[in-house]
Amino acid sequence: MCRNIRPLNNFEPPASRSEVQAAALQYVRKVGGSTKPSQANEQAYATAVAQIARATQDLLDALVTTAPPKDRETEAVKARARAAKRYATT
Repeated sequence: MCRNIRPLNNFEPPASRSEVQAAALQYVRKVGGSTKPSQANEQAYATAVAQIARATQDLLDALVTTAPPKDRETEAVKARARAAKRYATT
């Protein structure tokens, strides 16, 4: 799956509408095979993004967990550390 799509569940504060929209857009671009659709396909992309964003939000609203919410900044620091280790040049 696309590495640009980030987990959105169980964060404090909860995923914003723009984060859900961005994830839906990345998904549609990946599946559709194009980052910029032709004019003929623009409406199909827009419709798909809207539907997937709605389904994603419904999923996030329905998920239940007993784990404490994760902190976005802490997770970002961890991700940067993993990336630094992965891409370190020695």
